[in-house]
Amino acid sequence: MRPFTHAPVQAKYQTYDPVMRARLLRLRELAFETAHSLDLGPPRESLKWGQPSFGMPDGKGSTFRLDAVRNGGGKYALYFLCQTTLISTFRDLYGGRFTFEGNRAIIFAPDTDYDEAEIAHCMALAMSYRR
Repeated sequence: MRPFTHAPVQAKYQTYDPVMRARLLRLRELAFETAHSLDLGPPRESLKWGQPSFGMPDGKGSTFRLDAVRNGGGKYALYFLCQTTLISTFRDLYGGRFTFEGNRAIIFAPDTDYDEAEIAHCMALAMSYRR
């Protein structure tokens, strides 16, 4: 696991139950791996709307967040800016393989596996949005 550089972000992960924390920390690691594969430098972590958020160090791309879904029965999500076309693009690419919430999120059920390469591709599209 990559060390945290922003104490409030680290504290946020401690608020999740251990199972949810492990799921979200895996998505966190995937965000860092994806940025590295694109040679963009490590994403900037912060809290936006109380959720762990990932933006690119050069300020380009589109920020995305992750969090447990409130009252979601163990569901968790990757949240994207709803003013972008990202979710529409993900729907075109991955259709029925993901569950979407409007034009803002990919929702993960607690008992469903996801293809990490596909999620990394979604993260890469956000990181390189409008580049």
